[in-house]
Amino acid sequence: MATQLLLTLFLLSFTVATISEDTGYVGPVDPKSLGLNKRKTLSHFRLYWQDVISGSNATAINIIPAIPKYNTTTSFGSVTVTDNALTLGPELSSKVVGRSEGIYALTSQSQVTLLMVMNFVLTEGKYNGSSITIVGRNVAYDEEKELPVVGGSGVFKFATGYAHAKTYHFDPTTGDATTEYNIYVFHY
Repeated sequence: MATQLLLTLFLLSFTVATISEDTGYVGPVDPKSLGLNKRKTLSHFRLYWQDVISGSNATAINIIPAIPKYNTTTSFGSVTVTDNALTLGPELSSKVVGRSEGIYALTSQSQVTLLMVMNFVLTEGKYNGSSITIVGRNVAYDEEKELPVVGGSGVFKFATGYAHAKTYHFDPTTGDATTEYNIYVFHY
């Protein structure tokens, strides 16, 4: 019985290995070769996201306007591309430590809700050149929001976690906003 079980396991592993090799594009990887032999670290970042849509130095540009029927209620269908500063403090003049490159789209017909897709690209210290990727739902008028961290690059390869966003300042006349992001990210 034990011999038969061992033979079955051997044939099964040989079959799986053969199938993956036959495809030419998939195969097993040693996690250590990707630096995944280290302990996971949980890091906390507090950054201010500066969304400037007004003036000649705008960092968020609307590329698709809202569907006319929803233009004054929810702006459904509107799409904006961003290259926003990430600062240490809430003031626009605060030290810039990265950029938020991304896109947000207004995705609800009944409330002001955004689908946010952002790479927080950091430019300081050991995180210089690394990015944290955030993708999620943001109900604009909720005081606090949570968005998932779905990955990253550099130091943040295989990252997971969440971002807690809270509007710090919003100017209804210009549409400019400052949002405090507290990002909790597991990474190797």
